Amino acid sequence: MIVVAAGSGTRLGAGGPKALVGLDGRSILHHALERVFAAPAAQVVVVAPAGREGDALTEVLATAGDRRDLVGVVTGGPTRQESVAAGLAALWADVEVVLVHDAARALTPPVVFERVIDAISAGAPAAIPVVPVVDTIKRVEGAEIVAAVDRSELAAAQTPQGFRRDVLDAAYDSATADFTDDAALVAAAGHEVAAVAGDALAFKVTTPDDLDRARALVAEHPSPRPAGTARLAAPHASPRVGIGTDVHAFGGEGALWLAGIEWPGEPALSGHSDGDAVAHAVVDALLAAAGLGDIGMHFGTDKPEYAGAHAAVFLARTRAILGEAGWRIGNVSVQFQANRPRFAARRAEAEAALSSALGGAPVSVSATTTDGLGFTGQGEGVAAYAVALIEPA
Repeated sequence: MIVVAAGSGTRLGAGGPKALVGLDGRSILHHALERVFAAPAAQVVVVAPAGREGDALTEVLATAGDRRDLVGVVTGGPTRQESVAAGLAALWADVEVVLVHDAARALTPPVVFERVIDAISAGAPAAIPVVPVVDTIKRVEGAEIVAAVDRSELAAAQTPQGFRRDVLDAAYDSATADFTDDAALVAAAGHEVAAVAGDALAFKVTTPDDLDRARALVAEHPSPRPAGTARLAAPHASPRVGIGTDVHAFGGEGALWLAGIEWPGEPALSGHSDGDAVAHAVVDALLAAAGLGDIGMHFGTDKPEYAGAHAAVFLARTRAILGEAGWRIGNVSVQFQANRPRFAARRAEAEAALSSALGGAPVSVSATTTDGLGFTGQGEGVAAYAVALIEPA
């Protein structure tokens, strides 16, 4: 199954990718994936907005349960058709039936997925869910109504749309125009498309009114829980260890921030945020332990909200990411190399600041020099190395 979540959300006006907008503290993509994983599916490929692959991976790991090994995340393109093509390229060669689902249809019940799969299994080359058009439809030219349209012949298309793999691959290979959905592309290639019953809950979140409707419905229709997620269980029952490193050069603006605290009178480190190499190494160690990517995926330069942010912001968000994936932090040890600042007198203060940002998890920090060797020994910057232990929540 391909879950298309790469839309910009311009019409929604939420200031970011639509699939990552929240409904109830959890994103549209999170709700969509909960229902995807409650339906029959083998491999699942999530097509994410460029630069937000880490956020999509977080949602995958928080919802997939015991199916984490069957899920991947790829980067989408500027159009829906290009995004689906990226998802198709990531599917295993032995996948014979492909479902393409819009994450924006976040409340689609799992039974709709089953109906589409059943239609393909019964011999249809393609099948899509539809719902009757209930409004009176008029044909309009400019400001004038010119004719009525017989709504008995009309239906509104939904997703997931299902296809035999060979049919969909061939249609994409021969496409010479951009289509609004995959069923239209397959129909243009000469294949019949079967219709199955859709569901009113499978509406597409496109406008602010749709978002309000979805938020209201979430409370009335609790998400189905995929197999293996009686809680957000971590993928293994044993603790895991990760390592992280970070390097920043002196030369930034303002005061130095290092190990979660400010150092007045010291030269600042340069970076997209505050250049706190100690905190950033901790973030990478925690994400590595959980298999959740790295700091660039979640806090990269393409995310202006983290420009100038301090350690507490990075560490609190990292702790939340791990918690959503079923992990809690055991402890962290980090060492940095630099000629300055003189660290010993403020060690306890730094450890307390970092620990507080991580929800009280123990953090130990040590500092050393390199006897004048290398860029740290020459006073050009700071290097930090962290080791983190995490445990199933």
